[in-house]
Amino acid sequence: MSERAAPFYCPYCGDEDLRPGEQGHGAWECGACNRAFQLKFLGLLARGLQPDSTGGGPT
Repeated sequence: MSERAAPFYCPYCGDEDLRPGEQGHGAWECGACNRAFQLKFLGLLARGLQPDSTGGGPT
């Protein structure tokens, strides 16, 4: 995969005014709240997510 994935919104304020950061791969800067953050792919889960068989949400 040659292109990096871009976030759609800032995880802190929810704004969409994002630009790539200067700190390296996966770094992003938000123009609205003036925060910098970094995204990193850790890997795939071995089992994946399991649906709740009781039909209820988490307690």
